Amino acid sequence: MGNSAGHSDFEWVYTDQPHTQRRKEMLAKYPAIKALMRPDPHLKWTVLGLVLVQLLACWLVRGLAWRWLLFWAYAFGGCVNHSLVLAIHDISHNAAFGTGRVAHNRWFAVFANLPVGVPYAASFKKYHVDHHRYLGGDGLDVDLPSRLEGWLFCTPARKLLWLVLQPLFYSLRPLCVHPKALTRMEVFNTLVQLAADMTLFALWGLKPVVYLLAGSLLGLGLHPISGHFVAEHYMFLKGHETYSYYGPLNWITFNVGYHMEHHDFPSIPGCNLPLVRKIAPEYYDHLPQHHSWVKVLWDFVFEDSLGPYARMKRVCKLAENPL
Repeated sequence: MGNSAGHSDFEWVYTDQPHTQRRKEMLAKYPAIKALMRPDPHLKWTVLGLVLVQLLACWLVRGLAWRWLLFWAYAFGGCVNHSLVLAIHDISHNAAFGTGRVAHNRWFAVFANLPVGVPYAASFKKYHVDHHRYLGGDGLDVDLPSRLEGWLFCTPARKLLWLVLQPLFYSLRPLCVHPKALTRMEVFNTLVQLAADMTLFALWGLKPVVYLLAGSLLGLGLHPISGHFVAEHYMFLKGHETYSYYGPLNWITFNVGYHMEHHDFPSIPGCNLPLVRKIAPEYYDHLPQHHSWVKVLWDFVFEDSLGPYARMKRVCKLAENPL
């Protein structure tokens, strides 16, 4: 348990991200892909159902013993809240109401945020745009771990702790790596979330609030579904910075496993990403892919070649126009 991870720095590359060129080639070869760039008609109803399920769960756990509350927060609430976080990801790409009703998507993301317990949706949108525009960009893509994380979490025990604390790093890292001005939407998101949390507390006491917060912390930390955080861009094979996963957990994660396809076409909602691969299999079938998110987590902890530094990084020129 004392061996250090093999990387002492990020894998610096001096080429553009591969998704831009592949997108151009695929659209030229398969113009039918453009028809997939439409809202997901089921997303808003699925999100509504998940929010209502968590509201019912809050009512049910109000009298549970603390040990059982934490068990169900991990086993059930963590799965639901993680799914909602990934729904917010899709909504940030305007998948709920389309690009013609951007404001509706922003407000709906705040609604989807309610069971998460902490305000997240508006800040995520603000930074996620840069993750696509500047994939691996030094000081721009806050999905990349900081140098402190790479230096500190370099042994199996420390990498395991890093996975447990992953929600905290994702929340705090943007403030250190690439701070941006607070927006009115973030203020609105925070006020709505605080009002919802206080209402729950006033109605049913502390336990429902703890259930939601624990579900988010545990479900986004060391949890089977959280394998996608590592699977998506950590360099399991030298020279490859984005990976897809085509396994059954896509059913409860809005197809986030189709990550190569998602970065090729961010405006295509998760429900349509399998169709991208079906239309153009020659662009994906030969690429390295993951078959188990649990194995991803295991390998990340115990393989010396993997760790927070196992990411490709590049210097990106700032775009002149926003997306």
